[in-house]
Amino acid sequence: MAVYRWQQYTCAYETHNTESTETPLLLIHPIGVGLAGKFWQPLIEQWQGRPLYVPDLLGCGDSDLPSRAYSPRAWAEQLHYFISEVIQRPVIIVVQGALLPVALELMADKTMTQSVVGAALSGPPAWRLITEPTPQWRQRLNWSLFRSPLGWGFYQYARTQKFLKSFSERQLFDRAEDVTDAWLAMLKGGSRDMGTRYAVYSFLAGFWRQDYGAAIAAIQQPVLVIMGKTASTIDRTAQDTTAQQRLDDYTDHFPNARGVFIPGRNVLPYESTAEFIDALLPFVNEL
Repeated sequence: MAVYRWQQYTCAYETHNTESTETPLLLIHPIGVGLAGKFWQPLIEQWQGRPLYVPDLLGCGDSDLPSRAYSPRAWAEQLHYFISEVIQRPVIIVVQGALLPVALELMADKTMTQSVVGAALSGPPAWRLITEPTPQWRQRLNWSLFRSPLGWGFYQYARTQKFLKSFSERQLFDRAEDVTDAWLAMLKGGSRDMGTRYAVYSFLAGFWRQDYGAAIAAIQQPVLVIMGKTASTIDRTAQDTTAQQRLDDYTDHFPNARGVFIPGRNVLPYESTAEFIDALLPFVNEL
């Protein structure tokens, strides 16, 4: 594990295959109880070829865990610095799930866009979740509630083996038997420090729920959407959206996008690693 300084914080990351001169992949992990760069471990173990850069976002993993609200913009600024000062060459982004807005911030901002030559979206959220913003008053209210003793109690419960196993089986994996002891141990270890709760609170408060429709329409880099055949959502307002509709929404709205289905549900790089790599390789080899 290596570190770098961004603003006043220490941020952690891993690298793999850095002797290769090919365009590297920047792997952006999801936000959730115990989640950080270690989410990508199955992919790292099976990957061959291009360099991999695997950062822990601020507030997650081995990076500093300040008590603050986190926005996609802030995480994008962290990653832009990481690309510019550590990687020092453009990257291909691979982003998991609802952290898509972080990638969009990197790709749409004129000061950052040259850092990204393409992006693969793993199980992106239902279209309405990134085009219908959560009102700011509700975001602030949610944040206040999570910062209260109520939020403390929630996070204590969310770190339990019982909750992590149940949530993973109901919402993340296609097959219950794929919720392994290794997965649960990663979540439990990753959430041991209560400082990790602020990133989760920020996600649950809805700071990532903004209208990115115009930004997506302006993105010219090639995009690959990898969707699980049984993809689902926990958001009640989008539960009527099928996996095919989700895929079509992205391929229809990105100017330069294509999509593919692979077996799995919502954590494809972890539950369907080999199939995910097979879908990803032709795309990155074209860039």
